[in-house]
Amino acid sequence: MDEMDVTQLAEERPFAGEDAQLKAILEAIVYVTDEPLSAQQIAAALGHPLDKVKHVLDELVAGYADPSHGLTIREVAGGYKMATKAEHHEAVRAFVKKLTPPLKLSLAALETLAVIAYKQPVTAPEIMEIRGVQGAGVLKTLLDRKLIAESGRKNVVGKPILYKTTKEFLVQFGLKDVNELPTLKEFEELGRLEIVEPEPEAAAAATAEQPPPPEASPDEAPPDNAHDETNPRND
Repeated sequence: MDEMDVTQLAEERPFAGEDAQLKAILEAIVYVTDEPLSAQQIAAALGHPLDKVKHVLDELVAGYADPSHGLTIREVAGGYKMATKAEHHEAVRAFVKKLTPPLKLSLAALETLAVIAYKQPVTAPEIMEIRGVQGAGVLKTLLDRKLIAESGRKNVVGKPILYKTTKEFLVQFGLKDVNELPTLKEFEELGRLEIVEPEPEAAAAATAEQPPPPEASPDEAPPDNAHDETNPRND
């Protein structure tokens, strides 16, 4: 490869990298937006030339048209939108019907789960002592949801059952392990921030509601300085 070819290749590489980055950004934008976005809207928002944005969008459309992709990017109502391909609708619909319903827990269940997560292994009487209420039914719900499991028995009178969180708990809350749980100190700091920092709108409203300082009436006489000690006429 001669010197001219090397120079030309070096000059082209930065542009290729910029196009790849723009392509990734446009793909992410089309993915996250609910409504179709036009090339003009995207170009104006990103500050890129319309022709360049349109060219990259066309590349994305062509790339997703490949049969190896289950998604497609197509023009809908004057904009671009990502969706599943029509030929896969039945398979996707059958899969969705078999999904378990989203996890919904009551406040009591969330409180109990938090106690177990931070104090595990912990017994039912210890949970009750922290929460201040009975919670046998809540424990059964968490066991049925496989968010907690028995972890042996505590070596005290009565040998109560110990409870701990499970792998399903980590999956549902997106945690690698329980060490990723926020610390109690972090919760306290968040609480202080919410208390100390007033909302900007509330602060502005409070300032606006303050009455203006009273103005002096033009009929009011100036203060009498007849008895001022510095007045030589008082001598």
